[in-house]
Amino acid sequence: MSNAGSLRTAVDRRAQTETGLRTPSPLRELFAPLEQLLTCGGDARLDIDRATGRNAYGCSPVPTPEIPSFSSCTATTISERGYEAAERARTALMSSAMLHGLIECFDARVEAMRDELKALLGLERSGAELVFSASGTDAQLQALALSRALLGGEVVTLIVAADQTGTGTAHTARGQHFSDRSTNDCKVAKGAPVSGLGPVRSIALRLREADGRLRAPSAIDAEVLETVESLIAQGARVMLEVMDCSKLGLQAPSDRCADEIAARWPGRVQIVVDACQMRLGRSRIARCLARGDLVLLTGSKFYAGPPFSGALLVPPRLSHAIGALKQLAPGLADYAGRSDWPMRWRGLRAQFSAAPNFGQWLRWEAALEEIRAYAAVPEAFRRAALRTLGDGIARLISASPALTLLPPQPHPERGDEFASPSIFAFTAEPCGAPLSLAQCRAISIALRDDTQGAPCLIGQPVGWGGAGDDAAAALRICISARHVVDAWATHPDLAHGALDHILADAAIVIARIHALLPQPDATALAKDQHAD
Repeated sequence: MSNAGSLRTAVDRRAQTETGLRTPSPLRELFAPLEQLLTCGGDARLDIDRATGRNAYGCSPVPTPEIPSFSSCTATTISERGYEAAERARTALMSSAMLHGLIECFDARVEAMRDELKALLGLERSGAELVFSASGTDAQLQALALSRALLGGEVVTLIVAADQTGTGTAHTARGQHFSDRSTNDCKVAKGAPVSGLGPVRSIALRLREADGRLRAPSAIDAEVLETVESLIAQGARVMLEVMDCSKLGLQAPSDRCADEIAARWPGRVQIVVDACQMRLGRSRIARCLARGDLVLLTGSKFYAGPPFSGALLVPPRLSHAIGALKQLAPGLADYAGRSDWPMRWRGLRAQFSAAPNFGQWLRWEAALEEIRAYAAVPEAFRRAALRTLGDGIARLISASPALTLLPPQPHPERGDEFASPSIFAFTAEPCGAPLSLAQCRAISIALRDDTQGAPCLIGQPVGWGGAGDDAAAALRICISARHVVDAWATHPDLAHGALDHILADAAIVIARIHALLPQPDATALAKDQHAD
């Protein structure tokens, strides 16, 4: 039984035994243990393995501060700070809901969160709007639905860096269900069209050649431009999903290419920016919105909120037109609720259920706390911390004779802390050739499940070329906002010393990877445990 499906029974028992009262549904769901609520309101990726107490990413729904985490490109266990924020939010909603009604109070709180997140992103006076979702994958379905409604006619999706984005994108780009269970706990058929949304023709553009060689940025730009031009000539409308930061830290196409497309084909092309890694600052977000892009965000990657929390930013120039829409694809009701949509979009909100999604809300409460904490750190230290940690991690990887660092892509033009890379990918080559995806997966799982030493989390491996588990692959070590916040929280005078402790943890991780290399064929560890 899924977490969501088993929640109500558990809540009934807890509400009766701990309070002696029968609290009306759905308010009684708030009486469930917080860790259980945090894993509801999403798809199967959130399910907790009872044997390990973790999801398929190795993340626990309760804080584990003793476990070093360098996995913010994939998923991160909730922090103590985030857990406490979620508990405070749950208590506050309980109190207000009992006095004023759950639906009204929940809707008001989510709307307030919407304003808070926009303010943290520097968008409080921009006229931009924000739509919440359970994950970045869910937000892709929302982006497709809005793009189809805005563009009209036949829409073709063009996905840049399709080989370095989430595996669910292969389905969402076609308007298909990406799991066997939807966010609202509806049983669906993976790969089947979402009602009113799919099927959609989709074209995938890769950043690497079949043999694994990274393609030249100019070649990617040329292919994107030529493909869009050809589709427009055929009479199609295009949803172009560009990559702000891929699994390996790469951007494609260039800003110049995207700017040209937006200028040449207004009303024919809708650009959607995959910024789900959240390795971008306020000025870049504002730049994308000014161009008229939809922007995909999460609170669970760089900011290290609990998995999963997604959002879609809507630029001011599109917000009014969307607000005038009366209906989107009816199948979106499997993935969204009324409170996900801004209150001023009354027509769209009416087609969705008012039932609250407590899990999604609480994960965003925790993520907002992480974003607030990061924003409170002086910018000078944020810049210095990301640069210091990045330089140190790159040196540690390069010092290993069996590891080869994949050159990270700096972005000096961004002019903020994100000019420095924060995802460090590397191949493990004990015999002179990169280990396979299955072998790298076995290593990452061995690190996660280590019961003899000290477990740790790193980013899931990324494969390229080859077929399935036999593809060559890279492991990933990542810097997160939590590293910066926790270092600064020690004391401003000691913060730089705290960065040394983080680098010491990274050195231990790399040494342990080295120790696992003589047994890279232990792929049985990885069987049936992969998630993306």
